[in-house]
Amino acid sequence: MVEFEDDGFVLSARAHGETGAVVEILTAGHGRWAAHVPGGASRRLKPILQPGSRVRIAYRARVAEQLGSARLEGQGEGASALFDDPLALAALASAAAVVAGALPEREPHDGAFYAFEALVAALAFPDIWPAVLVRFEMGLLQALGFGLDLSRCAVTGSTDELVWVSPRTGRAVSAGAGEPYRDRLLALPPFLLSAQYGLGAGDIAAGLVLTGRFLQDFVFSAVNRPLPPARDRLIARLHEAGRL
Repeated sequence: MVEFEDDGFVLSARAHGETGAVVEILTAGHGRWAAHVPGGASRRLKPILQPGSRVRIAYRARVAEQLGSARLEGQGEGASALFDDPLALAALASAAAVVAGALPEREPHDGAFYAFEALVAALAFPDIWPAVLVRFEMGLLQALGFGLDLSRCAVTGSTDELVWVSPRTGRAVSAGAGEPYRDRLLALPPFLLSAQYGLGAGDIAAGLVLTGRFLQDFVFSAVNRPLPPARDRLIARLHEAGRL
């Protein structure tokens, strides 16, 4: 018997049978779990089964190996608070899809939960959430054991003029050391080095390219999957809106 109650965020939901749904949830203390939610297709539950909705989950399974059932209660406005901001909704969908595809099931990742919680809160502030989203993806890489080392140049050990990242090692490279290889290196936007740097033109685009490269190469390729289409849609919308 497996039973627990926890706070969580809905990552995805799909219909199951005539009235139910299979829902993936990022929980605070138990990691990513899938559960059957009876009545998930109902008018009452549909609004809280949107990606990013915060819920209280009561999970129960007779044996650990089976798909258990869950009772969900919505907490707060959830994704509905962003209905007037399509870009923020797209960012929420992207983050939820990346977490669902990247985190192993049933392994506690409390850091990922609290980082997702912080991102959801930041989505109310259009000027800052794109940078928070990039940092969120960097934190997810860290939690999975693929964190980037941006502390010093991988070649010289210098902490000055760090402007590149090696796609092979994930380590920073200084301007001088990386110049001969700049076509093979990834741009390092300054805001990822320190909060004292403001956002410059192209920094969000560079940040998403950087995190996307490592998520693809070290996380999603390991399970033979591309990055989620929701992430591609977000980048396209940011481009159309002139936010990149």
